[in-house]
Amino acid sequence: MQTSALPTFFAHITQQLGEVPDEVRRLFHGRGRCWPGLEQLTCDWLQGQLVVSLFKAVDEDFSAQLIAGLEQFAQSDIWLQRNGTAILLQHRYANGAPSQVVVGELDSRPVVIESGLKYQLDLGRNQNMGLFLDMRLGRDWVKAHAQDANVLNLFSYTCGFSVAAIAGGADQVINIDMAKSSLAKGRDNHQLNEHNLAQVKFWGHDIFKSWGKITKSGPYDLIIIDPPSFQKGSFALTKDYQKILRRLPKLLSENGVVLACVNSPAVTCDFLIDGMKEQAPELLFQYRLENPPEYKDIDEQASLKALVFSR
Repeated sequence: MQTSALPTFFAHITQQLGEVPDEVRRLFHGRGRCWPGLEQLTCDWLQGQLVVSLFKAVDEDFSAQLIAGLEQFAQSDIWLQRNGTAILLQHRYANGAPSQVVVGELDSRPVVIESGLKYQLDLGRNQNMGLFLDMRLGRDWVKAHAQDANVLNLFSYTCGFSVAAIAGGADQVINIDMAKSSLAKGRDNHQLNEHNLAQVKFWGHDIFKSWGKITKSGPYDLIIIDPPSFQKGSFALTKDYQKILRRLPKLLSENGVVLACVNSPAVTCDFLIDGMKEQAPELLFQYRLENPPEYKDIDEQASLKALVFSR
């Protein structure tokens, strides 16, 4: 990380804040390695609040100039025009991802809007805030393909895909995640959007111990797989993803579609394409969803991969 590159960072977020809609958005994605000297820095706009994240420890000079620049940014015309209220600096590299409020008074539980849908975030207490912004176009795709569908949402986290599916006219969504606290937040997200909770199920189960129950509620017209790269004691990407793929033919309806995702720079699209050929050869790769333009990466195979398969 280079202190001399910080003016580029501030110029870019100034430009982006003037252009983004009144929705939640990433303003700066240094992790795409398109910004030399700023590879471990990101910045998200949460409709009034700015979350700046460092993914690697920096020297005192970089830290001091970053904080001074953020304080100055909070006096800028664009900050005032967009009704900015607070800036949070998160140290993602440190244990517990500690955060410090640099400007203003933080609203730690803001409700934000993405593609017209509401989501409750949780700032300053966890590494992740409750919505992965790089999956915006994935949620848009689900909304566009969920009409009258029976949907299975594996590794559902806070149910962003589920919210999009119900908004898109799904008949039912079954969300499965081991973290019941995340599912509770997912229930809140549906309630924020005034959805009929009778259409949504929240199962706090270990997927690999629940195939019988999952199968009984099928077949599914749309299956979404969006696991973490690694979750201690429950999921390891290269070992466990194939166990899910081999189950798909029995879970999927005749004209069903699978959205399979992976967000690890350690594997390419071939990890999913070849895995599907081996484990469920009757499901064919159709296309890869584009990532939001603000998530540009010097190597697209290192960025989020969301692939569509069907019979």
